[in-house]
Parts: sequence; C-alpha cells; structure tokens
Amino acid sequence: MLMKKYILALIIAVFMISCKSKAVAVQSNNTAEVAPVKEDKKVIDKHYNNKLDFKTLYIKASARYVDEKQSQNVTAEIRIEKDKQILISVRFLGITMAKALITPSSVSYYEKINSTYYDGDFTSLSTWLGTELDYNKVQNLLVGEAFDDLRKGKYTQTIVENLFRLEDEKDANIKKAFYLDSEKFLVQKEEISQPAENRMLEIKYSDSKTFDQGTLPTGIEINALQPKGKTNINLNYNNISFNEELNFPYSVPSGYKKVLIK
Repeated sequence: MLMKKYILALIIAVFMISCKSKAVAVQSNNTAEVAPVKEDKKVIDKHYNNKLDFKTLYIKASARYVDEKQSQNVTAEIRIEKDKQILISVRFLGITMAKALITPSSVSYYEKINSTYYDGDFTSLSTWLGTELDYNKVQNLLVGEAFDDLRKGKYTQTIVENLFRLEDEKDANIKKAFYLDSEKFLVQKEEISQPAENRMLEIKYSDSKTFDQGTLPTGIEINALQPKGKTNINLNYNNISFNEELNFPYSVPSGYKKVLIK
C-alpha cells in the first residue's frame, strides 16, 4: 500500500496545482513591493531562458514518504525522455515495489504489495480528479520548472525574502504563488491552497547543481495537507546524468488486478 501511495502522491501533488491557466488582470496597488507589468514579464522571460536543454535525463534518488500513519525510506529511479516519456521505479531493499510509466497520452502504474495496476490516460484521470492534468506538469515537477506556463497568465509580483513572488488569484477558491530567485530566476517554492476545502500544497526546491544542460534542483520537498491528513515526500537526487541512451522497460506482471477509475 505504501508504494502505491508514493506513486499516487506525486500524481495528487500535480493534481492540486493543475487547474487550467487563464489570463487574469494584474492586481496593482501603490506599495513599493508590487512591480509593474513589464517587470512581471521580464522575470518570467528570464525564468524560461534558463530552461533545461536535454534529450534524456537519468536520476537515482533517495526518497522518504511520511503520512500520519506510517513512514518509509525507499529509493527511486527516474528516467525521462524529454516531452515523450517518464519511467519511475520505486524500490525497497533493492526490490522493485512499484513502477509508473507516463507519456503525453497515457498513465500506467503497478504496485507489488496488493498486485494491482492502472492503465489509462490523462482524460480519464482529469475527469476523475475534476481538473486538468497533463504530462508537462509531471515533468515540470521533477525538473524544477514552474507547473503552470507562466507566460500564459498575469500575476501580482512582490518581493518576499529576496525572492520574486508571483501570485495568481484568478479563482477565489484556488490561490497559487510561485517564488523565483533573483539570480537565475529558478523556482524555489510553489504554493497552492484551496481554503474552503482545507487543501494546501507546498513544493520546495533546494541544493541545485549546474550542468552543461542547465541547472537542476537536487532536493525536492512536497508537503500536502488534505482533509484526510498530511503527507510529506522528500526526494534527494544522488546520481544525475544527461543524454545517455536509456531504455524504458515497463510491463505489468501477470496475475495483477486492474484498478478502475469511475
């Protein structure tokens, strides 16, 4: 069950920030902290100037999952063929306990403890979750890029603890904020909250490393609060390599029971 929760927690994290982006008016006031619209665009443009340039990315990570009932340390292997596919393998004591294969058109995973698997697409997941979910949001989470395409929205910009804070309040029920550093304009933190539903998600990035392909965070902390309780995932990227020839082996073991989403 824990391995299933680990995979689903990543999907839930993406779900909680994946509401469809629409342009909204920039809120303005006379305080010195709020930047003009042109500065807002400048910060966003600089963020995308630092986008990672790679064909494939291999990550071996240590991971810790904690909720109010249990905790577990595992290892995770993440393989990404940019914009095409992501394979996540979760292992405990060297044994593969869960795998997920994500492409722009499909989402599949299996977990060993309960011998179950899911095979579907983002359309069915989005319908079930009640909001838009797509491949890019999962990929962005793993490489430290902003979940939403910031170029398609408008934001209130302030300076908070030496970080550029971009806040989008297009929906009174959903509040989003993106925090970018002032040197490389990389995402340091993302927040989303749905106060009426007692949901809050915070993603923190840390300990980034610079490669020829760009800068990648090596520490990701996911804190989620929902009515059922709190969940925390810590990922630490221990080994990273770019542009190697990677394979993406995925097949559901025989005898596993399919999970249906209605």
